[in-house]
Amino acid sequence: MIETDIIIIGAGPTGLFAVFEAGLLKLKCHLIDYLPQPGGQLAEIYPKKPIYDIPGFPSILAGDLVDNLMEQAKPFNPGFTLGERAETIEKTEDGKFIVTTDRGTKHSAPNIMIAGGLGCFAPRKPEIENIAKFEDHGIDYIIKDPEKFRDKKIVIAGGGDSALDWSIFLADVASDVTLVHRRTAFRGALDSVEKVENLVASGRMTLITEAEITELKGDSELTGLSISQGSETTLHIETDYFIPLFGLSPKLGPIKEWGLDLGKEAILVNTTDYQTNAPGIFAIGDINQYEGKLKLILCGFHEATLAVQSCYKRIFPDRKLVLKYTTVMGAPGS
Repeated sequence: MIETDIIIIGAGPTGLFAVFEAGLLKLKCHLIDYLPQPGGQLAEIYPKKPIYDIPGFPSILAGDLVDNLMEQAKPFNPGFTLGERAETIEKTEDGKFIVTTDRGTKHSAPNIMIAGGLGCFAPRKPEIENIAKFEDHGIDYIIKDPEKFRDKKIVIAGGGDSALDWSIFLADVASDVTLVHRRTAFRGALDSVEKVENLVASGRMTLITEAEITELKGDSELTGLSISQGSETTLHIETDYFIPLFGLSPKLGPIKEWGLDLGKEAILVNTTDYQTNAPGIFAIGDINQYEGKLKLILCGFHEATLAVQSCYKRIFPDRKLVLKYTTVMGAPGS
């Protein structure tokens, strides 16, 4: 039995930052994650993707952010159970919880913090007849290493932040970038839309709107595709890679069986401390839902900070918790 103060289910950025905040209060954490390494989606899906909305970093690669969070948590010696999925939660007579993984590893703590991001996830795939034929042979749903596309012709499809950000980034890597979107308006950040428009105006990117990819061409490798605009116009272009970026399809998996109030594929929480309907079980980051929720990493950091405060009060109900700034306390772990 692994015993700790807070069991954190999910070792993504929000879970890792919770370790730091807990450490400031002298609380120990143990993290469980189905992935073989910490970092969640940032490490597994887009380690080389630049992130622009982390305070103090005009731009930081996702993988570098994970490295920094791990370094920040290091003084507090968190434990990790990696490559295992949290399967069941049971409450003991003394008010603690036991979390058991799919491999039978048991963890005990008075608090659980669910920081599982989108849960189990898979990329949303466009409905193109022969798309499976070219998967890993010219079609990538996830960009792990941008250098793969160095001096190549690429077509990106999508209208959200991921499609916009990668189009901007790969404009300096690929020999030719074409962004295809079904609408004229984008769902991503306005600043990113402006950057794309500037790249198009300077001739460094092609933008095709009110269109979608309808046909893929090639034998063993992708060599081209067809883009339909309306009912009459069809464009045929050569390409080395087609990258559909339509987001991820989340699945909560075992979380659905834990007796928590759920919204639309997310856990309902209050906005005082992001506690669920089960006292002692908190949900932070993209896995939770409440009115006004924004799925941003920096919001997950805020939620983790407040949740940890309540974890402390649950363990030490008779102690007065006084907020101390790190500028006054000194270096963490000292």
